[in-house]
Amino acid sequence: MEHITLLLGIVIITALVFDFTNGFHDTANAMATTISTGALKPKTAVAMSAVLNLVGAFMSVEVAKTISKGLVNEEGIQPEVIFAALVGAILWNLVTWLVGLPSSSSHALMGGLVGAAVASAGLGAVNGGTLVTKVLLPAVAAPIVAGAAAMLAAKVTYKLGGNVGKKTSAKGYKAGQIASAGLVSLAHGTNDAQKTMGIITLALVAGGALAPGSNPPVWVIVSAGMAIAMGTYLGGWRIIRTLGSGLTDLQPQQGFAAQTSAASVILASSTLGFSLSTTHACSGAVMGAGLGRKGGVVRWSTATRMFIAWGLTLPAAAVVASGAELVMRTGDVGVAAVALFLIASCVAIWLISRRQVVDHSNVNDVQAAEEPGVVTTAMAAVTVPPTAAAEAAAEAVAGTTAAVTDEALKATIPAAAPTAPAAPAAAV
Repeated sequence: MEHITLLLGIVIITALVFDFTNGFHDTANAMATTISTGALKPKTAVAMSAVLNLVGAFMSVEVAKTISKGLVNEEGIQPEVIFAALVGAILWNLVTWLVGLPSSSSHALMGGLVGAAVASAGLGAVNGGTLVTKVLLPAVAAPIVAGAAAMLAAKVTYKLGGNVGKKTSAKGYKAGQIASAGLVSLAHGTNDAQKTMGIITLALVAGGALAPGSNPPVWVIVSAGMAIAMGTYLGGWRIIRTLGSGLTDLQPQQGFAAQTSAASVILASSTLGFSLSTTHACSGAVMGAGLGRKGGVVRWSTATRMFIAWGLTLPAAAVVASGAELVMRTGDVGVAAVALFLIASCVAIWLISRRQVVDHSNVNDVQAAEEPGVVTTAMAAVTVPPTAAAEAAAEAVAGTTAAVTDEALKATIPAAAPTAPAAPAAAV
């Protein structure tokens, strides 16, 4: 094993923690629809996903190369920069998990790395061409392509299965869902596990433990695969609930279409070395499949919150990472302060999450009605409250209306005929 200093060891451990959060943050991508339609029991689903994520981690290193060699210039990047990037990515993952919003762990990592690198070495430390072509463009294209493919697949599926009995069709597509969910899990391992491999490799190069341009060592591949698999098995139940039933109501046919389309997009991007967000692809596929059924709807209020989170991911992680990098310039004291801040923040978020627990036992429970939207809340806030005079006038009008209505009803109902006196009983 390469010579690893204490700081480099801390960076590697933090990278594996990020990989762990990536696992439970993105479990929903593969298993949300499978769980929501009842194709698999929740614990069985996450166990299956964990195993296949581990297998996928060994299938390719193309995305890892993009991270370690292409996004930022290796020269001049210190381990502190990578540590700062991971702090920004981990905190964004945990905050979005807490509120149950599917967001991109990949973009959180990219944003953290870009923010820390710019704070350390200026804009020249980032390869703009790679950022645009292999990160930003796929971020926009992935949900559109996956959504369109899923919508078309759902329409074709319903058309071809129109003459098949409902129970038979649902049973067959549930089996198909299990297979497609496994494919998404495998694809997730080939894409997301490699991002941590690339970060650790970049840290090893920055710390002088590896030569520039090196591929991830075997122990890096194994540790990254194990970390993401363990995180996946933990299950990000809050996000599973949102993606499985919060965006749209899915039937087995739609779940199958969504997962198959998402897996195809993710595997294609991994082969090309694009650092694709599996969350974007899977969320887009779920919305597309929701619209692919006649009468299907998408809950756009939830989707809007999700889109806002997507837009904030890169800049939010970059701001936190750049701030952490500036603090660490003070030396060991700064590094210790950032580490303590990260630990304290993680503990605080976990404690807040315990106030309303979401786990495998209640992940499919019907959610409460959504809060009023932004527009409704804003209108209520600017509405002028009625004055006392206005309230009195309203009461007078209501009283007059009630009186008139009562009189009208009396006029329209004919008076009842007088009741004749009862005849005397016959004498016995």
